[in-house]
Amino acid sequence: MPDLFEEIVRLRRAGEPAALATVVRTEGSAPGAESMKLLVRMDGTQLGTVGGGGLEARVAEAAREVLATDRAVVLEATLDENDPDLGLACGGTVQVFIEPVTVPVVCVFGAGHVGRAVAAAAKAAGFRVHLFDDRAGFAAAGPHVDSAAALPWEQAVAAIAPALHHYVIVMTRSHQDDLAVLTALWAQDCRPKFLGMLGSSPKRDKLAAALTDAGADGGFVDRIVTPVGLSIGARTHEEIAASVAAQLVAFRRGDGAVTGPH
Repeated sequence: MPDLFEEIVRLRRAGEPAALATVVRTEGSAPGAESMKLLVRMDGTQLGTVGGGGLEARVAEAAREVLATDRAVVLEATLDENDPDLGLACGGTVQVFIEPVTVPVVCVFGAGHVGRAVAAAAKAAGFRVHLFDDRAGFAAAGPHVDSAAALPWEQAVAAIAPALHHYVIVMTRSHQDDLAVLTALWAQDCRPKFLGMLGSSPKRDKLAAALTDAGADGGFVDRIVTPVGLSIGARTHEEIAASVAAQLVAFRRGDGAVTGPH
């Protein structure tokens, strides 16, 4: 069995969501002890324990909610016959703090002026950032990203597939390249948590038609947020990047994904 903290590091590096539950207080008789920990991965698998039984099942359920909302919670339970779902009659109480422990991942496809600015803004906002371009020398590593790679678009998409919990931003140098990235995302069964594209509503309609002709279903096409970014009157690369980063934060924190012209 891997060490719990080593597993957290591995999950963070891989961009895989997980929640950590820690017993922070117990009173009276309780199955767990203070500081006991349970790590719950997005696929439902677990590592560690907070005491087992019905309490642990309830903690795991709350952890899945934390993974869905990206917000920490405190779970309190009284272990007596008044709560038959727990199956315990210890008479004690327990308090468990449950928090997300992995950093959300942003993947930016397109390392032009705007793409690099978006990557830097997302990194500053607390996201883990991967930057891709199909041109050597454009996707450059540096303090503004966690990784950068110059790859053909299909290979770049394959590097993040299935990207179920990623935030993906498509802003390549041309409509044709944007379509290539979107088509690869569809073909490789990538269904990002957030999928945004730089551009106008007419551009979205044109690419949506092309995707539909290629076999993409309406559910995938409807997920594409275009124009990406909050409506703040942005004009410069840095202003557009600020609008996109703000939208990602709003989406992450549960305030919706407001869209509109920059």
